[in-house]
Amino acid sequence: MSKKLANKVAIVTGASKGIGAGIAKQLGAAGASVVVNYASSKTDADKVVHEITNNGGAAIAVQGDVSKSKEVTRLFEETEKTFGGLDILVNNAGIYWTTPLGDFTEDAYRRMFDVNVLGTLLASQAAFKFFEGKGGSIINISSVAATRPENTLSVYGATKAAMNLLTWSLSQELGSKNIRVNSLIPSMILTEGIASLGLLPNTDNPYVNAMITRTALGQLAMAEDIGNAAVFLASDEARLVTGQEIDVTGGFK
Repeated sequence: MSKKLANKVAIVTGASKGIGAGIAKQLGAAGASVVVNYASSKTDADKVVHEITNNGGAAIAVQGDVSKSKEVTRLFEETEKTFGGLDILVNNAGIYWTTPLGDFTEDAYRRMFDVNVLGTLLASQAAFKFFEGKGGSIINISSVAATRPENTLSVYGATKAAMNLLTWSLSQELGSKNIRVNSLIPSMILTEGIASLGLLPNTDNPYVNAMITRTALGQLAMAEDIGNAAVFLASDEARLVTGQEIDVTGGFK
């Protein structure tokens, strides 16, 4: 991969595993210095950092719950202390629970909205202070659940719909300051979490096979596919791309 993000600094929230880890690795491979944020899994975050640095990149792991303003402030302070600034924010941190209406709880609702929506706002607000005067790129990791939720995903889908709305609204508010805001829209992604559940393609798992069938290309995305799209949006190649919701789903329907 070309070093199209050389001399750039990126924060990826929720980057210790899954989509976030894939994004962090691809940003690092493209030349960015990467802050791998994690809420609880230091061991996994350190593995991501090790992979980036082993490939000649620069990265650190910083703990922080993005739903808590003090921890977000510390995350950005550590970034500035280590790398001197910020150019790219990827709002990936999120939690996912199935919530059938009969089992719906207020605590589950609040926790999902606190992390997925409030966390996006707090991190974007903190990034704005670094971007002001020079510009930057905010990339929100949404989901097809924002518009095409499966059964029991009403609350999760609502958080991602809110994220899409924030993408459009903030792109309009911040555009005059050369700050671009976009969303990436994955569906099911082949991550280690999926693998640990035995939910892999080329198996007899009916749910996975049904998801594959619903894609025009007949295959599911991997975390690095989302990472590659994030590299594009973070680069100067996307200098006129803002306020967009970009599916990276293989044509999911």
